[in-house]
Amino acid sequence: MSSIIGRAAFRASPRLGLSQTARRLEATAEQSASKEALKKGARRDPELIILGSIMCGAFALVGWHFSRNPTSASSEQSVAQAANSKPWQEGGGEGKYQYHPGGDPSNPKKDAPSALNTVIIPNVTLPKSLHDQFNKWGKDGF
Repeated sequence: MSSIIGRAAFRASPRLGLSQTARRLEATAEQSASKEALKKGARRDPELIILGSIMCGAFALVGWHFSRNPTSASSEQSVAQAANSKPWQEGGGEGKYQYHPGGDPSNPKKDAPSALNTVIIPNVTLPKSLHDQFNKWGKDGF
């Protein structure tokens, strides 16, 4: 029990610290020691100065770049849509989805390619009936 009381009394007592002048002397001694260590290291490894300046320049360029061109959540660009070209909407027209080539509304509408992936393999020898059925080369839309 007495150890608990002693510990509580020790925690409650004010801390005895160094005086202000002693702290200042200690701080100036630490500063001078760190300056000397820095000079000593610079004499031993002079290439660190060059490397440090290159790294500072690189960080400055990156900071400048991102301050002028901030990144965004999406890198998508807006594209001009052709009016009444979505056949799945009411009054959207008939047939395939259409777009303006190059995103320029002054260009005439053009049918979009199929969304299905198709692979055209030329120079395949097939029976005529299968060739006519599966060959898409040269047909409309391909």
